[in-house]
Amino acid sequence: MSDLIAIAFDDEASAFELRAELVRMQKEYLLQLEDAVVVTRKDGKVQLHQAANMTAIGATGGTMWGMLIGLIFLNPLAGAVIGLAGGALAGALTDVGIQDDFIREVGQAVQPGGSAVFLLVRKMTADKVLDRLKEAAPRGRIMRTSLSQEDEDRLRAAISDGAPGEATAVPRI
Repeated sequence: MSDLIAIAFDDEASAFELRAELVRMQKEYLLQLEDAVVVTRKDGKVQLHQAANMTAIGATGGTMWGMLIGLIFLNPLAGAVIGLAGGALAGALTDVGIQDDFIREVGQAVQPGGSAVFLLVRKMTADKVLDRLKEAAPRGRIMRTSLSQEDEDRLRAAISDGAPGEATAVPRI
């Protein structure tokens, strides 16, 4: 079972810095992320910055498969072009992890010029991750979580020195 965590910041850079730190923690096997999306809000528009570009991944895979199939039928270039288009379309329609519509809906609460990080955490070594978050996200505010109240309070204390903030619980995933 995974947990959803959304942390908001007053500036854009903090969310990207936090995501980079979380990726480093993942490489150190302190946590397993299913998804990590940074949301920014400019001119009233919510923009999603996905960790993985599914369109590019689909296009790359589609091109390789298209070339292979094209080689069988003696036209690898046409196969590559068709594979590229099909793979890009499939990648663009793929939504892995947190639903984009949910992120956009909650992202409307981000103040203009601000940002948020949406995380889907599969597993983590809580004490070590919370210690690192004290340094990586000292001015964050909890927007939403699916954590237990006790775990949410520990997270809030780590990122905002225990300052009260608004959080809305969501059902566990």
